[in-house]
Amino acid sequence: MASFIMNESGSDDELAMLRYLINFIYPPSCAACGVRMAIDSRSRVCASCLGRVTRTDKRACPVCGMSSGGDSNDTARLCSRCVASRPHYDAAYSITVYDTSDDAAPNPVAALIRRHKYGLDQSIGRALAEYLDRPMPLPEEGCDVVMPVPLHRRRLRWRGFNQSALLGAAVARRIGRPLDVASLVRSRATPPQTMRDRKERARNVRGAFAVRHPARVAGRRILLVDDVMTTGATAEECARVLKAAGARRVDVLTLARAL
Repeated sequence: MASFIMNESGSDDELAMLRYLINFIYPPSCAACGVRMAIDSRSRVCASCLGRVTRTDKRACPVCGMSSGGDSNDTARLCSRCVASRPHYDAAYSITVYDTSDDAAPNPVAALIRRHKYGLDQSIGRALAEYLDRPMPLPEEGCDVVMPVPLHRRRLRWRGFNQSALLGAAVARRIGRPLDVASLVRSRATPPQTMRDRKERARNVRGAFAVRHPARVAGRRILLVDDVMTTGATAEECARVLKAAGARRVDVLTLARAL
């Protein structure tokens, strides 16, 4: 109800007053740690949790984003896997490391992603999108269109939303590029990737994606968006079919990267 009211037309002062009253009745708390937030807060995540993220390694492979093993001055060194077999995507970027450690102050992004994906709480998407407000690592070449990794319609009906599409919409708004949720589709339902190794994940998603509108893909620079990148099998298969449909370039942006 509150979100509906907040979308109604009205002056900035009226909306600010309405937001204050709603927060007074339902005091806001951080979606990540639960700490009480200021009554006039417009954020879903407290400053402490927004700042408590683990940055990806500066020495990471410039293609897949995994640690290349080079020294701090060797930023152009590819990892052995990319040297042996370059992926179909051109480069992969992540905001933070997908840290699931049991440290005293763990990275809150992993817990939020799990709640969003498996807890079926669509409102967590707004909290995760706040991590996009910091400078995003993006390809220097830019992009023409943002595409989220699609869900199969069966999974979409069960979950009720595609978490990657919600992130993709937030990314598209922030960089001023169109969002395309129709051209890339998941044509085959696949079992969950959890607990599978790299080769099993690759086999699991092989042939699971298709391009529905090749004309929207041909010659374009595509930014593929997902919540987490683990082995890169899903991104690799999406990029393969996009390149086969004529995409000029495919870069991958994920909120988090498992290392």
